[in-house]
Amino acid sequence: MFQQRSNLFTGPPRMSTPVSVAGRPPRWVSRRRIFEQNLSELHKCRNLAHVKKFFAQILKSDRHLDPQMAAKLVSAFSLCHQMGLAVKVFAQFDEPNTHLYNMLIRAYVKNSQASKAFETFWRMQINGVPADNFTYPFLLKGCSGESCLHLVQMIHTHVEKFGFFADIFVPNSLIDTYYKCGQLGISAAKKLFSVMEERDTVSWNTMISGLARYGELAEARRLFDEMPMRDTISWNAILDGYVKAGDMNAAFQLFEKMPERNVVSWSTMVSGYTKVGEIDMARMMFEMMPVKSVVPWTIIISGYAQKGLAKEAIMLYDQMEEAGVIIDYGTVISILAACAESGLLGLGQKVCTSIQRTGLKCTTSVLNALIDMYAKCGRSDEALRIFNRMPEKDAVSWNIIIHGLAAHGYAGKALELFDRMKQDNFEPDEVTFIGVLCACTHGGFVDRGLDYFLEMQKAYGIVPKIEHYGCLVDLLGRGGRLKEALDLIHSMPMEPNAIIWGTLLGACRVHDDSNTTEVLGRLIVLDNYDSGNFSTLSNICSAARDWDSAASVRLQMRSSGIQKPSGVSSIDVDDEVHEFTAFDMSHTESNDIYKIVDTIRMDLGETLLGHGSRHQ
Repeated sequence: MFQQRSNLFTGPPRMSTPVSVAGRPPRWVSRRRIFEQNLSELHKCRNLAHVKKFFAQILKSDRHLDPQMAAKLVSAFSLCHQMGLAVKVFAQFDEPNTHLYNMLIRAYVKNSQASKAFETFWRMQINGVPADNFTYPFLLKGCSGESCLHLVQMIHTHVEKFGFFADIFVPNSLIDTYYKCGQLGISAAKKLFSVMEERDTVSWNTMISGLARYGELAEARRLFDEMPMRDTISWNAILDGYVKAGDMNAAFQLFEKMPERNVVSWSTMVSGYTKVGEIDMARMMFEMMPVKSVVPWTIIISGYAQKGLAKEAIMLYDQMEEAGVIIDYGTVISILAACAESGLLGLGQKVCTSIQRTGLKCTTSVLNALIDMYAKCGRSDEALRIFNRMPEKDAVSWNIIIHGLAAHGYAGKALELFDRMKQDNFEPDEVTFIGVLCACTHGGFVDRGLDYFLEMQKAYGIVPKIEHYGCLVDLLGRGGRLKEALDLIHSMPMEPNAIIWGTLLGACRVHDDSNTTEVLGRLIVLDNYDSGNFSTLSNICSAARDWDSAASVRLQMRSSGIQKPSGVSSIDVDDEVHEFTAFDMSHTESNDIYKIVDTIRMDLGETLLGHGSRHQ
């Protein structure tokens, strides 16, 4: 954007004698012309050093009081996330015009300061500066979620009162924002669309996308069929609706009818088949794509990774790199998330190597994804190393590392980091305390966990959710304090779910407590089809030699048609995940595996007999 040869930030131009080059006429470079060219692009500049130097040039030339120049500076400083400087530029004007107000409103919204944007709008109204057809769309960009519905309705009233519906961009923005307000905004969006005298393709597409997003596919399809003119966005919107609903048959039928398909259309189909578990169909659609951008590559690689198919995922990743596709932040974060979910350390390390080789900037989000991947793949040491070297941490960074260490048994280290988090002035949130309580559970720190539970409420005003109570029940249960756990369940402000009762039931088994009549009754009401609860109760009764009760539970399981699914064990060998269940013969090397298991069983038997004879 800024021409490097101009060297325009080094001071005023110096006169020099042009040097003739043989065969070329001398060329004069006008610093003034270059300055004006760069000035026209100032509002797009994201380099803070350049913006500051350019600001100095503007001050020297006495152009800082030009409203157009000020608007460009406000925009540039906001892109550099320097709202303090943007406000200083704005404050130089005693009577800012509508355009300058608009730029400040837009700057606040872009920097996630919607409340400040609305404060600026109120000041604009008080000072008698009229809004225009840009003001309201800028404000609407800062509205999202059910809590903002009243603000959107207020803007709607202003738009109607001052006659801005004539600009189709304004009502289109209103419809889009109503859908961002959740279920409560749907009826308002429908009503507005129905009274619009003029509609363009954007109006129709916004309505179709919004309805499809909230599962109103029949209504979305009706509007799609009524559209006077459809474009690729229209087709993709309804296609995405079918995919999100998991109706891949309807999606495929629509896909076949599309007059034109782009990368989005193909990527949507690949993503849809991946999500419903039809990875072979997803791969076929991927291979048929005429042009593959980084998005479909990311989808298909993540799909294979999520299913634990490491070799295929790594092979595709290598093919992507060979094809010269450049990874971006979305690719890195998506694939690392899939690796974290399925434990594919090899692919995660390959992505890490690509980041280093390509020089992709390690933003906080990328580093968070790396920490999460290493932590969930059992490499807590590497996760902690990256965390400690992070130039900028956010609350998510702290939560990931605390959860990761807690889950892998490093309870003491997790709680140390929690103390560091508070010392570094990061306020813990409800997610943080779930990690802290889990750490106490795995470390056996019962009293300490109870103290943290109280601290969460008193010091930080966090209202405990059912997940926090679940952690506390688990903490007390593992510590053998079953009566306290039961009392806690009775004192909960919400109804305990099957997970909480199941946690207590499991603790009863561990501590040989057969007094589980109430727990059983609650579980059967809540989760009548969970075979694990029945199996656990049967084992408890058997351990207490209450054979009649054990037989009764097994009989109830059979009469209800409940079967306990076999447990599955998995192991990652040479970037390939192998899964095993009891009596499973599907593995290609099953015979050799069972021979080794039999050998181990015999060796263990001999070892135990040897120990027994020595103790006699």
